[in-house]
Amino acid sequence: MPVAVDRAHAMTASDAPSSPVKASQDIPAPGTPQPALNPRKRRKAKGKEVGEAEEEVWSWKSLTDSSASRVPPIFTKDGSYFFSAAGPSVKIHSVATGEVVSTLTPPPTSISGEAGSSLQSDVVTSAILNPHNPFQLITGSLDGYIRVWDFLDASLLQTISIAQPIFHLAAHERFRDHVFVAAARPTKKKTSKANVATAEDNVAVLRVSLKPTAATAGASVQTSSEIVGVGKTRSTTGLAISPSGAWLVATAGHKAYVCQTADLKAGFTKFVSPERLTCLAFHPSEEYFATGDATGCIRLWYCLNESVAVKTPGVEKTAQTTTLHWHAHAVSSLTFTPNGAYLLSGGEEAVLVIWQLHTGKKEYVPRVGSPIVHIALLNNGGEEEYLLGLADASFVFVRASSLKISRSIARIKLDPAISHDRPSTSTAIPLAVHSLSSTLILPSSHPSSLQTFSPSTSRLISELEVSPSNRVSRRDEKPLQPSRVERTVLSDSGDWMATVDYREAEESFRAEVFMKIWQWDRKGGSWVLNTRIDRPHGLKKITGVAFRPCARTQDDLLLATTGEDGQIKTWRIRSVKTKAEGVEEFWVARSTLRFRDETPSNVSWSPDGSLLAVSVGSHVAIYEPETNALCQVLTCPECAVMSSAEFVGSSGRYLVVGGPRDVLLWDLVSQSLRWHYRSQTAIERPVVHPEEDRFVVMERVSASTTTEAPHTRVLVFSPYSSSPAAIRTLPFHLRSVVPVPSSGFFPTDPTGFTLVGITDSWSVVVFGDDVQLPEEEGASAQGITRDAAAGKRTLFHDIFGASAFADLATRPSASTSAIASSAQPWKGKEVAQVFDAPAHLLPPLETLFDAVMDGFLVSRPDDEHEDQDKEHEEEMDVNEVADAPSQPIKGGAPLDRVVDRQEMHGFVELFAQVAIKAPPSRPPPAFPQPNGIHKRNGIPPHINGIRTAPSTPANASKLNGVTPKGQSYTPSKPPSTPQSDASPTIKAGKKRKKSLG
Repeated sequence: MPVAVDRAHAMTASDAPSSPVKASQDIPAPGTPQPALNPRKRRKAKGKEVGEAEEEVWSWKSLTDSSASRVPPIFTKDGSYFFSAAGPSVKIHSVATGEVVSTLTPPPTSISGEAGSSLQSDVVTSAILNPHNPFQLITGSLDGYIRVWDFLDASLLQTISIAQPIFHLAAHERFRDHVFVAAARPTKKKTSKANVATAEDNVAVLRVSLKPTAATAGASVQTSSEIVGVGKTRSTTGLAISPSGAWLVATAGHKAYVCQTADLKAGFTKFVSPERLTCLAFHPSEEYFATGDATGCIRLWYCLNESVAVKTPGVEKTAQTTTLHWHAHAVSSLTFTPNGAYLLSGGEEAVLVIWQLHTGKKEYVPRVGSPIVHIALLNNGGEEEYLLGLADASFVFVRASSLKISRSIARIKLDPAISHDRPSTSTAIPLAVHSLSSTLILPSSHPSSLQTFSPSTSRLISELEVSPSNRVSRRDEKPLQPSRVERTVLSDSGDWMATVDYREAEESFRAEVFMKIWQWDRKGGSWVLNTRIDRPHGLKKITGVAFRPCARTQDDLLLATTGEDGQIKTWRIRSVKTKAEGVEEFWVARSTLRFRDETPSNVSWSPDGSLLAVSVGSHVAIYEPETNALCQVLTCPECAVMSSAEFVGSSGRYLVVGGPRDVLLWDLVSQSLRWHYRSQTAIERPVVHPEEDRFVVMERVSASTTTEAPHTRVLVFSPYSSSPAAIRTLPFHLRSVVPVPSSGFFPTDPTGFTLVGITDSWSVVVFGDDVQLPEEEGASAQGITRDAAAGKRTLFHDIFGASAFADLATRPSASTSAIASSAQPWKGKEVAQVFDAPAHLLPPLETLFDAVMDGFLVSRPDDEHEDQDKEHEEEMDVNEVADAPSQPIKGGAPLDRVVDRQEMHGFVELFAQVAIKAPPSRPPPAFPQPNGIHKRNGIPPHINGIRTAPSTPANASKLNGVTPKGQSYTPSKPPSTPQSDASPTIKAGKKRKKSLG
């Protein structure tokens, strides 16, 4: 703990001198370990020679995908999986669970871009299924490679290079072993602004053969044997072939380029659009296509006819079109339904619009969570669903029947920054580590929300809407300024969280500042709002928030805040007794301080909570929180601005102070400045190791050339020397950084330094000494079994529940199979599904009773019923066979009950005997019950799981438990018949009943 400060040096704010403290020599205090002397390079900084370690690349891994992909999701032919591009890789998701089952990543030898490179030359930009082999995926990327994958075996079959960045791919079954490619073509044209070549503005559409040349047939990277040029366009926004294969259409700029595939040498015919085109979709059966433009208009183009072949030099054609308009901003995606009756559109408004083409009417699915980027359709023979790819890198499924969101798939939601401005790099970004749940608290896709992410499981746990707001798109092309969460801090116990959200002032209203304190609900595993404080520092921003550590009781727990109004405030918990709930706790202001006329910029606590350090202008004021007494003022004339102050290590003896370019280390025991480091570039505030006496300082290094990416230089310091103990580099800039505890998150060395940060491109990265993330499921290339998909839904699924059936094709025949006596009983959900059908469609209850009840009952061990089985052996009509262990079921949702073929024959016989034939006559009730009350559901009493057969019809249940006019009603039971006349289904039921005792 910090050593007590000499009271002779303690002074108030009014008489505290601002004269600098003389820097002590760089000599460790007695008893402190001596740093190891390592050979270092020598350099000069601020007139002194200081030792500098050699630079090394720090290990780092990303927790997020680079961004929302420009490739629309693609479903497999059976609808069991879908593909999504993420950087240079393609992820395969299971439709049933949403989990990533495999990742297709090209080998390192064929990846042209280095890890961490900002050029992203290996990003996958297009993907299609091979029209001649539905188990092959064809991808195109910016490195100029066309790759053919077998996604069942997760193997790369072929790589063809065309030496130009690829933007779009298209293929059709008419053109075997050929694909159409929209690739960049070299240009010498310069832009008027930066005088830089813009290769993406000029595109060539090519027909590329997938057959390699004889010279490169055995090479890992092959060359196409034939490349035919179709035409030149601007930067393409779509490339598609008509369903008949007769037409090739590309959209680019303000034009639609149309070409007959039978005559590629004729080139493109250009049709002019009044606005810039953004997306393209072909009708599934008719010869016309739809486009969306930048103003929100959708046009249906009827120009695919013989008049296309008639060209007039220098004249651009106009086509007959039909216009649909609802979107206020650019249309990002269009998709026709398989029957061609509806058109789906989406854009920045985060609303899915369903157009009925023959009437022009439309329906909406609003508030899908984020701007829509892509739309895909899932039609696997069951209920049709729409898959929406959103701008925050998440996916949402929408049911076509109800037009409601059924489920979503998200990892870490990124900030799309479409309908609002992104904050500047100097704005604080919320980032915290929650120790109780071992999760990270990150900014969400909307600035007013936070998301909770578990690094150990790589799952998005929850999303917290800190400031409720209407998530609407821009108004008149002017971005709206929503309420933005700027700061998030947690207590060291993890029970309390403080957030600060701020909304800037506009012409119509003043600025809004709220500080909200949340309490962790340990039972529910969520945050509950406890106190909201409006304008804690007036209309000024809050510059620092920190909880007091090592609080033994609720009374000792304090929250310190600083604001641009110049005040330093502390907050405490107040308890009030109430009649209804007993004791109510909430936060109130405890004290208010002020240091001269300076504006505080940061606040921090010593490790034991006995001292409070506040950065104010060119000073650091140290207070004792119990009495609010000013103990010491630290100042250095060589550092005009001290933006942050943090205690180093677990003892809290040293205080590191950061400025725009300066780092100072103070010894609070000797009350002296130990050393001063001055950087040549701008630095971030120091980040202290949570346990060791170390801290890091990050220097932002800008790119010196256009080809060089900006990077960050990380300096690792110890309190004993002004020379960095180590220098590390990271290939990105960081907005916010927090240290990670040594246990509970990542399998790293406890003495190592591990940090989590948010980059300028809004990616979440983990970096430090030997960072190792847990292996994610499906992160590597894995084979997919073809029989993993679930079968089609039938009438038996509707009656007995979908989980009651396995794929019977994979089961052995009745002659070799055994009754799965070890199968698990039905659960509550499955039983509820049996009665989901209308009452008039349900079979008689007496036929369902035994099947349902036998699922609930658990048989006793065989040794207890050995004698009973011998007695009833003669009554058994179904031969016993040896028990066979239940086979595992691959993929899809887990099944709780396995039905073999023998029992399925029983179901068929059940329908033949009961459902088709006329039901037997019902005898009159024997014993009318008073008030029509019967035992619920007709279930007789059970003793230790043993069911006794109903002795009289009075024990049976009446339909739905209610009879008209209060009269009793007992459903009839089939009259007793000789054993030889019983149906096989009834025999099987009797056999199971007796075997269960």
